[in-house]
Amino acid sequence: QVQLEESGGGLVQPGGSLRLSCAASGKTFSIYTMGWYRQAPGKQRELVAVITSGGNTNYPDSVKGRFTISRDNAKNTVYLQMNSLKPEDTAVYYCNALFLGNIFWGQGTQVTVSS
Repeated sequence: QVQLEESGGGLVQPGGSLRLSCAASGKTFSIYTMGWYRQAPGKQRELVAVITSGGNTNYPDSVKGRFTISRDNAKNTVYLQMNSLKPEDTAVYYCNALFLGNIFWGQGTQVTVSS
């Protein structure tokens, strides 16, 4: 089964940048569809970014132009580069994987944007 571990969260000032990493298990990582979600207190979990095995990406309007998802198949890792961060980006960020119709989640990493 797929195991995921996020890292890279922390405290950053508005306008700053942060890069999250998600390390995945499995010998077939290159065919997984990978995504990042986030959840703030009292709000629903929302999609932040997704990348397919073919490298196609999608973003919601709230992060488009500021966030970039990428993957390094040699390292079994997906990244989320976050630039021009805003206080409303504060949330727990979760990595997920889609493989053979099953969805797997990491434990999450806290991102706090505050001055």
